[in-house]
Formats: sequence, C-alpha cells, structure tokens
Amino acid sequence: MRTPTVKLSRRKELSHFQKKAGLRFRRFDLLDLAFCHRSFVNETTEDIDNNERLEFLGDSVLGIVVADYLFRLLPDRPEGDLARIKSHVVSEEALADIALSLGIDSIVHVGKGEEFSGGRTKKALLSDSMEALIGAWYLDAGYEKVSRFILKYLKDPIETVLANRHRKDYKTLLQEIVQKHFHSYPKYVLDRKTGPDHERTFWINVVVNGDTFGPGKGGNKKSAEQEAARLAYESMTALTQE
Repeated sequence: MRTPTVKLSRRKELSHFQKKAGLRFRRFDLLDLAFCHRSFVNETTEDIDNNERLEFLGDSVLGIVVADYLFRLLPDRPEGDLARIKSHVVSEEALADIALSLGIDSIVHVGKGEEFSGGRTKKALLSDSMEALIGAWYLDAGYEKVSRFILKYLKDPIETVLANRHRKDYKTLLQEIVQKHFHSYPKYVLDRKTGPDHERTFWINVVVNGDTFGPGKGGNKKSAEQEAARLAYESMTALTQE
C-alpha cells in the first residue's frame, strides 16, 4: 500500500483521535490512509492510495465480528432474525453516527470540491471512513483487538434493536409482510406536492394488493414513503392480530 507521509502536525491530530477512540496504532501512516478519501487523493501531489481497499477489508471484518457476536448471543434465533439485527447495527446511518461521535468528520482528508459540497458530513463518506478505520486497525492490531473495538460501539445498538427501541425501517418491514402474504411488492405513488420549491411537502400513498394506504407526509419523497409504509404496516399487522 502507498501510504501518506505523516507530518508532525498531522501526527498530533491522529494522536488526539486515537485517545478519543481508544486505539493505539503502531503505524500512523496506516491510520492516516484510512482517512484519505478518493477526492483528496485525486488532488494531492503525493503518490498514495485512497482508503477504498481498507474500506473493503473493514466491511468484511465488521460483518464477521457482528455475525459471530449475534450467533453466540442469540443461540435460539433463526437466521432471518440475526440478519435483520445485523443489518440495523452495521447500516450506513449507524456507522456514520459512530464516525461523528469519534470526530472522523474533522480529520478525514477530502478534496476541495467535496469540502465545498459538505462532504465531511455525508453519511456515505463517514460510514466508508469508519469501515476503512476498522480495516486499518485489523491490519495493525489483529482480530482480537479489532473485535473489542467494534463491539465497544455496537453492543448498545444491538441491545436497542433487541429491545425494539430502534428507529424502524418501515419500507423494509412492509415489503417483508407483503412478500410473505401476497408474493408481491408495495407500490409507492405520489399523491401531491405542496409548498414552495425551497420547502416542499410530499404526500405519497402505498398500494398493497389493490388496497391504498396513506397518504404519508414528508419533507422529501423518502420520508413520505417511510410514513406511508408505517401507516400500511401498522394497519396490516393490526388486522393479522385480530
């Protein structure tokens, strides 16, 4: 790997980050590489790699650590339950939240264009950087230490999901129940848009097996679809429990 040269000022930044994250890298250049976004590497004169290979490795390490933990923690749960819990705790949103709590947004290297467009706070960029950090820590310290690091931040979210206190993805929940009962998929239909261009409100219905639920209301199509899915899911589950 072509890693960056870590100057003294950068070493101080990374030392502060390590203290906050509870890490102690032997190789500062490997840690710094985890925070080298493609946009930065495309602009720098230094001949270095970006963090995407570390991200690929970290994603796989994260998956096996969480899968192993859930497999041992929940010996009586079926595969579908384990997969659903895992998908919540290793989601882009969950990893981005951890990255923000660690201050990765302030130390990741990004290019000028990415900087101007608010790239430091983009969930995809933060979650990718988090996976790259996991990949780098795995290479530097090994499986046992990276496993402890991952579970330090994911045990509480796993408990939250098990206690049913997490933010639910109603579109996924609705799709599962529709496939199970009707062997089809929900269809989302825009009902109307209201408000000025800079402050739009979307109203969306969802059609399930010929029945229409909604409309769900939201500041964008995604949130309106989630609300419509919630209305449909809660209505359908209430019927199945009667």
